[in-house]
Amino acid sequence: MNYLRKTVASTMLESIFDLPLTLRNKKVEVIILPVEPPDTISAKASCKFDFVDVPPLPESFFDPLPEEELQAWGI
Repeated sequence: MNYLRKTVASTMLESIFDLPLTLRNKKVEVIILPVEPPDTISAKASCKFDFVDVPPLPESFFDPLPEEELQAWGI
């Protein structure tokens, strides 16, 4: 992928962007990346989330921790 990376004075960008006060009057780095249409994004770039089929948690999972363990954690 082609890109452009350049360090410039932030004053050069003030006519294009509304810069936060913390970025004004100092050197900043500008990185320009091409925009790829969604249909050209590779399969590696897309993510699919799925849920793992696991047995339900036992009721004892929700029981309070013993006092000694709470004290060990400073709770």
